[in-house]
Amino acid sequence: MTPHVYPKGCFFKSLDDIKNKKVTIMGLGLNGGGEACVRFFSRYGAYITVTDKKTEEELAPTLLSLRQDSDIDFSKIKFVLGKHELADFQNADCVIKNPGVKFEGNEYLAAAKNIESDISLFLNFTKAPIIAVSGSKGKSSTVSAIHYGLCQAGFKAFLGGNITVSPLTFLEQTDETTPVVLELSSWQLADLRGRGALKPKIAVLTKIVPDHQNWYGGMEPYVADKKLIYADQTSDGFTLCNADDGWGKVFAAETKAKVIWYGNNADVPVRVTDAVVPGIHMRQNLTNAAIVMTLMGVTPDDAKKILSAYPGIEHRLEYFFSWNYSAACVNNTKKTNASRSSAMNTPVPDAQSMVTEFRFYNDTTATVPDAAVAALESFSEKPVLFAGGNDKNLDFTPFAAAAHKASAIYLLEGKGTDRMIPLLTERGISFSGPFNSLEALLVAFKNDIEAGNIMVCCSSDDAENAGSGCFLEKGAATQEKAQKTTGKSIVNVVFSPGATSFGMFTNEFDRGHKFKKLVQEIFAN
Repeated sequence: MTPHVYPKGCFFKSLDDIKNKKVTIMGLGLNGGGEACVRFFSRYGAYITVTDKKTEEELAPTLLSLRQDSDIDFSKIKFVLGKHELADFQNADCVIKNPGVKFEGNEYLAAAKNIESDISLFLNFTKAPIIAVSGSKGKSSTVSAIHYGLCQAGFKAFLGGNITVSPLTFLEQTDETTPVVLELSSWQLADLRGRGALKPKIAVLTKIVPDHQNWYGGMEPYVADKKLIYADQTSDGFTLCNADDGWGKVFAAETKAKVIWYGNNADVPVRVTDAVVPGIHMRQNLTNAAIVMTLMGVTPDDAKKILSAYPGIEHRLEYFFSWNYSAACVNNTKKTNASRSSAMNTPVPDAQSMVTEFRFYNDTTATVPDAAVAALESFSEKPVLFAGGNDKNLDFTPFAAAAHKASAIYLLEGKGTDRMIPLLTERGISFSGPFNSLEALLVAFKNDIEAGNIMVCCSSDDAENAGSGCFLEKGAATQEKAQKTTGKSIVNVVFSPGATSFGMFTNEFDRGHKFKKLVQEIFAN
Protein backbone atom coordinates (compact mmCIF):
# COMPACT_ATOMS: atom_id res chain seq x y z
CA MET A 1 0.00 0.00 0.00
CA THR A 2 1.32 3.45 -0.92
CA PRO A 3 1.96 5.50 2.23
CA HIS A 4 0.06 8.75 2.72
CA VAL A 5 1.90 11.96 1.84
CA TYR A 6 0.88 15.11 3.72
CA PRO A 7 0.83 18.62 2.19
CA LYS A 8 4.00 20.64 2.59
CA GLY A 9 4.00 23.13 5.44
CA CYS A 10 1.57 23.49 8.35
CA PHE A 11 -2.16 24.27 8.43
CA PHE A 12 -1.65 26.88 11.15
CA LYS A 13 0.29 29.87 9.78
CA SER A 14 1.20 31.16 13.23
CA LEU A 15 0.43 30.51 16.88
CA ASP A 16 -2.09 33.37 16.77
CA ASP A 17 -3.83 31.59 13.90
CA ILE A 18 -4.93 28.86 16.33
CA LYS A 19 -7.43 31.12 18.12
CA ASN A 20 -11.08 30.09 17.58
CA LYS A 21 -10.13 27.31 15.15
CA LYS A 22 -12.09 24.07 15.55
CA VAL A 23 -9.58 21.37 16.49
CA THR A 24 -10.29 17.68 17.02
CA ILE A 25 -7.69 15.83 19.10
CA MET A 26 -7.78 12.18 18.11
CA GLY A 27 -6.64 10.18 21.13
CA LEU A 28 -6.38 11.57 24.66
CA GLY A 29 -4.48 8.54 25.91
CA LEU A 30 -2.54 7.92 29.10
CA ASN A 31 1.04 8.73 28.06
CA GLY A 32 0.83 12.52 27.95
CA GLY A 33 0.68 13.27 24.22
CA GLY A 34 -3.05 13.92 23.97
CA GLU A 35 -3.06 15.74 27.28
CA ALA A 36 -0.29 18.06 26.10
CA CYS A 37 -2.27 18.83 22.94
CA VAL A 38 -5.34 19.77 25.00
CA ARG A 39 -3.29 22.16 27.11
CA PHE A 40 -1.55 23.63 24.05
CA PHE A 41 -4.69 24.34 22.03
CA SER A 42 -6.54 25.63 25.08
CA ARG A 43 -3.65 28.00 25.75
CA TYR A 44 -4.03 29.47 22.26
CA GLY A 45 -7.82 29.72 22.33
CA ALA A 46 -9.04 26.93 20.03
CA TYR A 47 -12.42 25.21 20.22
CA ILE A 48 -11.43 21.64 21.08
CA THR A 49 -13.09 18.26 20.64
CA VAL A 50 -11.25 15.46 22.42
CA THR A 51 -12.20 12.03 21.13
CA ASP A 52 -10.90 8.63 22.21
CA LYS A 53 -12.21 5.07 21.93
CA LYS A 54 -11.15 4.52 25.51
CA THR A 55 -13.87 5.18 28.06
CA GLU A 56 -13.96 7.92 30.67
CA GLU A 57 -13.13 5.30 33.30
CA GLU A 58 -10.09 4.08 31.37
CA LEU A 59 -8.87 7.66 30.87
CA ALA A 60 -9.51 8.71 34.47
CA PRO A 61 -5.86 9.61 35.35
CA THR A 62 -5.49 11.93 32.35
CA LEU A 63 -8.92 13.51 32.84
CA LEU A 64 -8.19 14.16 36.51
CA SER A 65 -4.90 15.83 35.61
CA LEU A 66 -6.65 18.12 33.12
CA ARG A 67 -9.51 18.99 35.45
CA GLN A 68 -7.08 20.06 38.14
CA ASP A 69 -5.56 22.66 35.79
CA SER A 70 -7.23 26.02 36.41
CA ASP A 71 -5.65 27.50 33.27
CA ILE A 72 -7.71 25.31 30.94
CA ASP A 73 -10.90 26.86 29.54
CA PHE A 74 -13.32 23.93 29.64
CA SER A 75 -16.11 26.05 28.14
CA LYS A 76 -14.38 25.55 24.78
CA ILE A 77 -13.74 21.79 25.17
CA LYS A 78 -16.02 18.87 24.31
CA PHE A 79 -15.14 15.27 25.26
CA VAL A 80 -16.37 12.36 23.13
CA LEU A 81 -15.12 9.22 24.88
CA GLY A 82 -15.64 5.52 24.28
CA LYS A 83 -16.19 6.16 20.57
CA HIS A 84 -15.39 8.37 17.58
CA GLU A 85 -18.07 10.33 15.73
CA LEU A 86 -17.50 11.06 12.05
CA ALA A 87 -18.92 14.59 12.33
CA ASP A 88 -16.15 15.58 14.75
CA PHE A 89 -13.62 14.92 12.00
CA GLN A 90 -15.67 16.33 9.12
CA ASN A 91 -16.41 19.62 10.89
CA ALA A 92 -12.96 20.26 12.34
CA ASP A 93 -10.65 22.82 10.79
CA CYS A 94 -7.79 20.52 11.78
CA VAL A 95 -7.44 17.04 13.30
CA ILE A 96 -4.49 16.29 15.57
CA LYS A 97 -3.62 12.69 14.77
CA ASN A 98 -2.48 10.07 17.25
CA PRO A 99 0.68 8.43 15.82
CA GLY A 100 -0.60 5.01 16.87
CA VAL A 101 -3.47 5.20 14.37
CA LYS A 102 -2.95 4.21 10.74
CA PHE A 103 -4.04 6.74 8.15
CA GLU A 104 -4.63 4.06 5.53
CA GLY A 105 -8.16 2.67 5.74
CA ASN A 106 -9.25 5.01 8.55
CA GLU A 107 -12.61 6.57 7.72
CA TYR A 108 -12.26 9.29 10.35
CA LEU A 109 -8.90 10.56 9.14
CA ALA A 110 -10.09 10.30 5.53
CA ALA A 111 -12.89 12.74 6.44
CA ALA A 112 -10.53 15.34 7.93
CA LYS A 113 -9.86 18.56 6.02
CA ASN A 114 -6.40 18.98 7.55
CA ILE A 115 -4.22 16.77 9.75
CA GLU A 116 -1.30 17.66 12.01
CA SER A 117 0.53 15.95 14.87
CA ASP A 118 2.14 17.34 17.99
CA ILE A 119 5.56 16.72 16.37
CA SER A 120 4.65 18.48 13.12
CA LEU A 121 3.30 21.49 15.05
CA PHE A 122 6.41 21.71 17.21
CA LEU A 123 8.79 21.48 14.26
CA ASN A 124 6.84 24.16 12.40
CA PHE A 125 7.00 26.70 15.24
CA THR A 126 10.32 26.07 16.99
CA LYS A 127 13.64 27.64 16.01
CA ALA A 128 15.65 25.19 18.12
CA PRO A 129 18.39 23.02 16.63
CA ILE A 130 16.97 19.50 16.42
CA ILE A 131 18.78 16.29 17.34
CA ALA A 132 16.53 13.51 16.06
CA VAL A 133 16.94 9.84 16.98
CA SER A 134 15.14 6.80 15.58
CA GLY A 135 15.80 3.09 15.12
CA SER A 136 14.61 -0.21 16.58
CA LYS A 137 16.87 -0.64 19.60
CA GLY A 138 18.50 1.82 21.95
CA LYS A 139 16.80 5.02 20.83
CA SER A 140 15.27 5.87 24.23
CA SER A 141 18.54 5.33 26.07
CA THR A 142 20.38 7.30 23.39
CA VAL A 143 18.12 10.37 23.52
CA SER A 144 18.12 10.32 27.30
CA ALA A 145 21.92 10.12 27.39
CA ILE A 146 22.27 12.93 24.83
CA HIS A 147 19.94 15.16 26.84
CA TYR A 148 21.71 14.32 30.10
CA GLY A 149 25.12 14.97 28.54
CA LEU A 150 24.15 18.30 27.00
CA CYS A 151 22.58 19.54 30.23
CA GLN A 152 25.63 18.49 32.24
CA ALA A 153 27.82 20.30 29.68
CA GLY A 154 25.93 23.55 30.28
CA PHE A 155 23.34 23.60 27.51
CA LYS A 156 19.71 24.48 28.11
CA ALA A 157 18.44 21.39 26.33
CA PHE A 158 15.01 19.76 26.05
CA LEU A 159 13.92 16.15 25.52
CA GLY A 160 10.67 14.96 23.95
CA GLY A 161 8.87 12.77 21.45
CA ASN A 162 8.29 9.05 21.73
CA ILE A 163 9.88 9.05 25.17
CA THR A 164 6.38 10.16 26.36
CA VAL A 165 7.05 13.89 26.62
CA SER A 166 5.27 15.95 23.99
CA PRO A 167 7.50 18.78 22.72
CA LEU A 168 4.44 21.05 22.86
CA THR A 169 5.00 21.17 26.62
CA PHE A 170 8.19 23.20 26.18
CA LEU A 171 7.73 24.87 22.75
CA GLU A 172 7.66 28.41 24.10
CA GLN A 173 10.90 27.88 26.03
CA THR A 174 12.93 27.04 22.92
CA ASP A 175 14.99 29.30 20.68
CA GLU A 176 18.05 29.14 18.44
CA THR A 177 20.30 28.37 21.44
CA THR A 178 18.31 25.51 23.02
CA PRO A 179 18.98 22.10 21.43
CA VAL A 180 15.97 19.78 21.42
CA VAL A 181 16.49 16.01 21.45
CA LEU A 182 13.57 14.12 19.87
CA GLU A 183 13.00 10.38 19.98
CA LEU A 184 10.91 9.61 16.92
CA SER A 185 9.11 6.33 16.31
CA SER A 186 8.49 5.08 12.78
CA TRP A 187 4.84 6.10 13.23
CA GLN A 188 5.74 9.64 14.25
CA LEU A 189 8.07 9.89 11.27
CA ALA A 190 5.32 8.63 8.95
CA ASP A 191 3.14 11.52 10.13
CA LEU A 192 5.81 13.91 8.77
CA ARG A 193 6.00 12.47 5.24
CA GLY A 194 5.82 15.29 2.69
CA ARG A 195 5.64 18.15 5.19
CA GLY A 196 9.28 19.21 4.91
CA ALA A 197 9.27 20.01 8.62
CA LEU A 198 12.02 17.76 9.97
CA LYS A 199 15.50 19.12 9.17
CA PRO A 200 17.63 17.90 12.06
CA LYS A 201 21.04 19.36 12.74
CA ILE A 202 21.98 15.81 13.80
CA ALA A 203 20.09 12.61 12.95
CA VAL A 204 20.95 9.35 14.72
CA LEU A 205 19.79 5.98 13.42
CA THR A 206 20.24 3.26 16.02
CA LYS A 207 20.33 -0.45 15.20
CA ILE A 208 17.53 -1.67 12.93
CA VAL A 209 15.87 -5.02 13.70
CA PRO A 210 12.39 -6.36 12.83
CA ASP A 211 9.71 -4.53 14.82
CA HIS A 212 6.02 -3.67 14.39
CA GLN A 213 5.71 -6.27 11.64
CA ASN A 214 2.04 -6.76 12.59
CA TRP A 215 1.60 -3.11 11.50
CA TYR A 216 3.89 -2.98 8.46
CA GLY A 217 3.79 -6.54 7.16
CA GLY A 218 7.45 -6.38 6.13
CA MET A 219 10.78 -4.68 6.73
CA GLU A 220 10.81 -2.45 3.63
CA PRO A 221 7.83 -0.24 4.60
CA TYR A 222 9.08 -0.15 8.20
CA VAL A 223 12.53 1.05 7.14
CA ALA A 224 10.98 3.45 4.61
CA ASP A 225 9.44 5.35 7.52
CA LYS A 226 12.77 5.36 9.37
CA LYS A 227 14.41 6.99 6.34
CA LEU A 228 12.21 10.05 6.82
CA ILE A 229 14.49 11.14 9.65
CA TYR A 230 17.05 12.37 7.10
CA ALA A 231 14.80 12.91 4.06
CA ASP A 232 14.90 16.71 4.41
CA GLN A 233 18.32 17.09 6.00
CA THR A 234 20.72 19.50 4.32
CA SER A 235 24.43 19.23 3.63
CA ASP A 236 25.33 21.17 6.78
CA GLY A 237 23.78 18.49 9.00
CA PHE A 238 25.11 15.16 10.30
CA THR A 239 23.69 11.62 10.08
CA LEU A 240 25.03 8.92 12.42
CA CYS A 241 24.90 5.51 10.74
CA ASN A 242 25.68 2.00 11.99
CA ALA A 243 28.76 0.59 10.28
CA ASP A 244 27.98 -2.93 11.53
CA ASP A 245 24.79 -3.63 9.58
CA GLY A 246 23.51 -3.29 6.05
CA TRP A 247 20.83 -0.75 6.81
CA GLY A 248 23.44 1.75 7.99
CA LYS A 249 25.10 1.57 4.60
CA VAL A 250 21.75 2.19 2.88
CA PHE A 251 21.06 5.24 5.05
CA ALA A 252 24.56 6.62 4.48
CA ALA A 253 24.15 6.35 0.71
CA GLU A 254 20.89 8.29 0.74
CA THR A 255 21.34 11.15 3.22
CA LYS A 256 22.46 14.56 1.98
CA ALA A 257 24.10 15.28 5.34
CA LYS A 258 27.64 14.42 6.39
CA VAL A 259 27.84 10.78 7.50
CA ILE A 260 29.37 9.91 10.86
CA TRP A 261 29.90 6.17 11.32
CA TYR A 262 29.57 4.34 14.63
CA GLY A 263 29.97 0.69 15.61
CA ASN A 264 32.60 -1.86 16.54
CA ASN A 265 34.52 -1.41 13.30
CA ALA A 266 34.08 2.35 12.97
CA ASP A 267 36.77 4.93 13.58
CA VAL A 268 34.67 7.03 15.97
CA PRO A 269 35.81 10.43 17.27
CA VAL A 270 35.08 9.42 20.86
CA ARG A 271 34.19 6.11 22.54
CA VAL A 272 32.69 5.57 26.01
CA THR A 273 34.12 2.50 27.74
CA ASP A 274 33.08 3.04 31.38
CA ALA A 275 29.42 3.25 32.36
CA VAL A 276 27.17 2.90 35.41
CA VAL A 277 24.44 1.11 33.44
CA PRO A 278 25.50 -2.44 32.42
CA GLY A 279 25.93 -3.82 28.95
CA ILE A 280 27.85 -3.46 25.72
CA HIS A 281 24.74 -2.07 24.03
CA MET A 282 24.49 0.72 26.59
CA ARG A 283 28.13 1.61 26.00
CA GLN A 284 27.33 1.92 22.29
CA ASN A 285 24.38 4.19 23.09
CA LEU A 286 26.61 6.31 25.29
CA THR A 287 29.26 6.45 22.56
CA ASN A 288 26.63 7.74 20.12
CA ALA A 289 25.60 10.33 22.69
CA ALA A 290 29.23 11.35 23.10
CA ILE A 291 29.62 11.75 19.32
CA VAL A 292 26.57 14.02 19.29
CA MET A 293 28.01 16.05 22.16
CA THR A 294 31.26 16.59 20.27
CA LEU A 295 29.30 17.73 17.21
CA MET A 296 27.66 20.27 19.52
CA GLY A 297 31.06 21.57 20.62
CA VAL A 298 31.82 19.54 23.76
CA THR A 299 35.37 18.17 23.98
CA PRO A 300 35.74 14.37 23.68
CA ASP A 301 37.28 14.12 27.17
CA ASP A 302 34.44 16.09 28.74
CA ALA A 303 31.82 14.06 26.87
CA LYS A 304 33.35 10.77 28.07
CA LYS A 305 33.64 11.98 31.66
CA ILE A 306 30.05 13.24 31.76
CA LEU A 307 28.50 10.15 30.17
CA SER A 308 30.45 7.68 32.31
CA ALA A 309 28.22 8.88 35.18
CA TYR A 310 24.95 8.64 33.20
CA PRO A 311 22.48 6.88 35.54
CA GLY A 312 20.12 5.39 32.96
CA ILE A 313 16.39 5.89 32.55
CA GLU A 314 13.27 4.40 34.00
CA HIS A 315 12.06 1.10 32.53
CA ARG A 316 15.25 0.43 30.52
CA LEU A 317 17.59 -1.88 32.43
CA GLU A 318 16.66 0.21 35.44
CA TYR A 319 18.31 -1.02 38.65
CA PHE A 320 15.75 -0.17 41.32
CA PHE A 321 15.84 -2.63 44.24
CA SER A 322 18.02 -5.15 46.06
CA TRP A 323 17.08 -7.88 48.51
CA ASN A 324 19.57 -9.53 50.86
CA TYR A 325 18.84 -13.17 51.60
CA SER A 326 20.78 -14.88 54.36
CA ALA A 327 21.09 -18.64 54.79
CA ALA A 328 23.27 -21.11 56.62
CA CYS A 329 25.14 -23.75 54.66
CA VAL A 330 26.55 -26.98 56.04
CA ASN A 331 28.56 -29.28 53.74
CA ASN A 332 26.57 -28.50 50.62
CA THR A 333 23.30 -28.45 52.59
CA LYS A 334 21.37 -25.18 52.68
CA LYS A 335 19.24 -24.21 55.65
CA THR A 336 16.15 -22.34 54.52
CA ASN A 337 14.76 -19.29 56.31
CA ALA A 338 12.38 -21.55 58.23
CA SER A 339 15.23 -23.53 59.77
CA ARG A 340 17.84 -20.80 59.82
CA SER A 341 17.36 -19.70 63.42
CA SER A 342 17.81 -23.19 64.83
CA ALA A 343 20.88 -23.70 62.67
CA MET A 344 22.37 -20.48 63.96
CA ASN A 345 21.65 -21.38 67.60
CA THR A 346 23.26 -24.80 67.33
CA PRO A 347 27.05 -24.82 67.07
CA VAL A 348 28.07 -26.54 63.87
CA PRO A 349 31.81 -26.57 63.25
CA ASP A 350 31.73 -26.54 59.45
CA ALA A 351 28.72 -24.23 59.00
CA GLN A 352 28.95 -20.83 57.42
CA SER A 353 26.43 -18.08 56.77
CA MET A 354 25.96 -16.86 53.22
CA VAL A 355 24.36 -13.57 52.20
CA THR A 356 23.08 -13.26 48.68
CA GLU A 357 22.10 -9.89 47.24
CA PHE A 358 19.39 -10.18 44.60
CA ARG A 359 19.53 -7.09 42.37
CA PHE A 360 16.33 -6.36 40.44
CA TYR A 361 16.32 -4.61 37.04
CA ASN A 362 13.23 -3.27 35.28
CA ASP A 363 13.56 -3.55 31.48
CA THR A 364 9.86 -3.51 30.62
CA THR A 365 10.39 -1.49 27.42
CA ALA A 366 12.10 -4.54 25.92
CA THR A 367 9.00 -5.32 23.84
CA VAL A 368 10.80 -7.24 21.07
CA PRO A 369 12.82 -10.48 21.33
CA ASP A 370 16.11 -8.81 20.34
CA ALA A 371 15.79 -6.35 23.21
CA ALA A 372 15.48 -9.21 25.71
CA VAL A 373 18.57 -10.80 24.15
CA ALA A 374 20.41 -7.50 24.61
CA ALA A 375 19.41 -7.46 28.27
CA LEU A 376 20.80 -10.97 28.79
CA GLU A 377 24.05 -9.94 27.14
CA SER A 378 24.36 -6.87 29.35
CA PHE A 379 25.44 -8.89 32.38
CA SER A 380 28.82 -10.55 32.82
CA GLU A 381 27.22 -13.38 34.84
CA LYS A 382 24.01 -15.23 33.99
CA PRO A 383 20.97 -13.33 35.33
CA VAL A 384 17.59 -14.72 36.31
CA LEU A 385 15.20 -13.70 33.51
CA PHE A 386 11.53 -12.82 33.77
CA ALA A 387 10.03 -12.70 30.26
CA GLY A 388 6.93 -13.25 28.16
CA GLY A 389 3.76 -11.47 27.19
CA ASN A 390 1.83 -10.84 24.01
CA ASP A 391 2.93 -10.91 20.39
CA LYS A 392 3.69 -8.45 17.56
CA ASN A 393 4.12 -11.23 14.98
CA LEU A 394 7.86 -11.34 15.57
CA ASP A 395 10.36 -14.19 15.39
CA PHE A 396 11.26 -15.50 18.87
CA THR A 397 14.08 -17.71 17.58
CA PRO A 398 16.82 -15.21 18.61
CA PHE A 399 15.33 -15.13 22.11
CA ALA A 400 15.33 -18.92 22.39
CA ALA A 401 18.87 -19.12 21.00
CA ALA A 402 20.10 -16.75 23.72
CA ALA A 403 18.02 -18.17 26.56
CA HIS A 404 20.92 -20.32 27.81
CA LYS A 405 22.50 -17.07 28.95
CA ALA A 406 19.91 -16.93 31.75
CA SER A 407 20.47 -18.93 34.94
CA ALA A 408 16.71 -19.39 35.29
CA ILE A 409 13.66 -18.30 33.31
CA TYR A 410 10.19 -17.39 34.58
CA LEU A 411 7.51 -16.70 31.97
CA LEU A 412 4.46 -14.46 32.10
CA GLU A 413 1.58 -15.83 30.04
CA GLY A 414 0.52 -14.42 26.67
CA LYS A 415 0.37 -15.26 22.98
CA GLY A 416 4.03 -14.35 22.60
CA THR A 417 4.90 -16.71 25.43
CA ASP A 418 2.94 -19.46 23.67
CA ARG A 419 5.37 -19.06 20.77
CA MET A 420 8.43 -18.91 23.05
CA ILE A 421 7.68 -22.17 24.86
CA PRO A 422 8.10 -24.67 21.96
CA LEU A 423 11.37 -22.97 20.97
CA LEU A 424 12.71 -23.27 24.51
CA THR A 425 11.50 -26.84 24.87
CA GLU A 426 13.15 -28.06 21.66
CA ARG A 427 16.45 -26.63 22.94
CA GLY A 428 16.10 -28.36 26.30
CA ILE A 429 15.90 -25.05 28.19
CA SER A 430 13.81 -25.28 31.33
CA PHE A 431 11.50 -22.55 32.56
CA SER A 432 8.85 -21.88 35.17
CA GLY A 433 5.32 -20.86 34.30
CA PRO A 434 3.69 -19.38 32.41
CA PHE A 435 2.11 -17.38 35.22
CA ASN A 436 -1.13 -15.46 34.86
CA SER A 437 0.12 -12.41 36.77
CA LEU A 438 3.33 -10.70 37.83
CA GLU A 439 2.43 -11.31 41.44
CA ALA A 440 2.15 -15.07 40.89
CA LEU A 441 5.49 -15.08 39.06
CA LEU A 442 7.32 -13.15 41.79
CA VAL A 443 5.84 -15.25 44.60
CA ALA A 444 6.92 -18.43 42.78
CA PHE A 445 10.43 -17.02 42.35
CA LYS A 446 10.73 -16.16 46.04
CA ASN A 447 9.36 -19.57 47.02
CA ASP A 448 11.97 -21.25 44.80
CA ILE A 449 14.73 -19.31 46.54
CA GLU A 450 13.50 -20.24 49.99
CA ALA A 451 12.98 -23.87 48.97
CA GLY A 452 16.54 -24.08 47.66
CA ASN A 453 15.64 -24.42 43.98
CA ILE A 454 17.46 -21.19 43.14
CA MET A 455 20.19 -20.39 45.60
CA VAL A 456 23.70 -19.50 46.47
CA CYS A 457 25.18 -22.17 48.67
CA CYS A 458 28.41 -23.42 50.13
CA SER A 459 30.15 -26.54 48.93
CA SER A 460 32.17 -28.97 51.01
CA ASP A 461 35.44 -28.18 49.22
CA ASP A 462 34.96 -24.47 49.95
CA ALA A 463 33.91 -24.91 53.59
CA GLU A 464 37.19 -23.61 54.94
CA ASN A 465 36.84 -20.36 52.98
CA ALA A 466 34.33 -18.23 54.83
CA GLY A 467 32.17 -16.30 52.40
CA SER A 468 32.86 -18.49 49.40
CA GLY A 469 29.88 -19.94 47.67
CA CYS A 470 28.39 -20.95 44.34
CA PHE A 471 25.43 -19.82 42.34
CA LEU A 472 23.35 -22.80 41.31
CA GLU A 473 20.90 -22.59 38.46
CA LYS A 474 17.23 -23.39 38.93
CA GLY A 475 16.72 -27.05 39.66
CA ALA A 476 20.44 -27.64 40.17
CA ALA A 477 20.56 -27.58 43.96
CA THR A 478 22.14 -31.04 44.12
CA GLN A 479 24.48 -30.56 41.18
CA GLU A 480 28.05 -29.36 41.30
CA LYS A 481 28.52 -25.63 41.60
CA ALA A 482 28.41 -23.57 38.42
CA GLN A 483 30.44 -20.63 39.55
CA LYS A 484 32.56 -19.68 42.56
CA THR A 485 32.10 -16.34 44.25
CA THR A 486 33.86 -14.70 47.15
CA GLY A 487 32.36 -12.54 49.88
CA LYS A 488 28.77 -11.45 49.34
CA SER A 489 27.17 -13.24 46.40
CA ILE A 490 25.20 -11.18 43.86
CA VAL A 491 22.41 -12.51 41.65
CA ASN A 492 21.01 -10.17 38.99
CA VAL A 493 17.30 -10.50 38.24
CA VAL A 494 16.00 -8.78 35.10
CA PHE A 495 12.45 -8.34 33.87
CA SER A 496 12.99 -8.07 30.12
CA PRO A 497 9.78 -9.43 28.53
CA GLY A 498 10.75 -9.51 24.84
CA ALA A 499 7.03 -9.16 24.20
CA THR A 500 4.26 -6.60 24.49
CA SER A 501 1.99 -5.78 27.41
CA PHE A 502 -1.27 -5.95 25.43
CA GLY A 503 -4.19 -7.26 27.46
CA MET A 504 -2.60 -7.71 30.88
CA PHE A 505 -1.39 -4.11 31.26
CA THR A 506 -2.32 -0.67 29.95
CA ASN A 507 1.10 -0.36 28.29
CA GLU A 508 4.73 -1.28 28.92
CA PHE A 509 5.17 1.61 31.36
CA ASP A 510 2.21 0.47 33.42
CA ARG A 511 3.78 -3.02 33.36
CA GLY A 512 7.08 -1.62 34.63
CA HIS A 513 5.49 0.42 37.42
CA LYS A 514 3.50 -2.59 38.62
CA PHE A 515 6.56 -4.83 38.47
CA LYS A 516 8.59 -2.45 40.64
CA LYS A 517 5.77 -2.02 43.13
CA LEU A 518 5.22 -5.77 43.49
CA VAL A 519 8.95 -6.51 43.87
CA GLN A 520 9.23 -3.96 46.65
CA GLU A 521 6.17 -5.40 48.40
CA ILE A 522 6.97 -9.10 48.03
CA PHE A 523 10.68 -8.78 48.83
CA ALA A 524 10.27 -6.19 51.59
CA ASN A 525 11.64 -8.55 54.24
